[in-house]
Amino acid sequence: MSENIKFYSDMEKYEIINVNDGDKFNCLGNNDIVIDEDGNLKLLILNDNKSKFGLFAKSEFIEVPWEYVKKIGSKTIIIDAEDKMLKRSR
Repeated sequence: MSENIKFYSDMEKYEIINVNDGDKFNCLGNNDIVIDEDGNLKLLILNDNKSKFGLFAKSEFIEVPWEYVKKIGSKTIIIDAEDKMLKRSR
């Protein structure tokens, strides 16, 4: 098996970091991935819940196109995206 293959079961623990502004988005397992009908990764859907009171906070989601994913390391997924380029929704 190739060393370049990453399994989701391992990657779900990886922390997502945006190097553009230093924001952290928890681990992949607490977020979502959108895959098209051909099996290509299209989007990361990141939960941007900044509140410490998660029970009362409204969740905001950020859509990160896969082309903004720059590196998948041994414990992190590095994205490089300016905030104004990302779609936000509730």
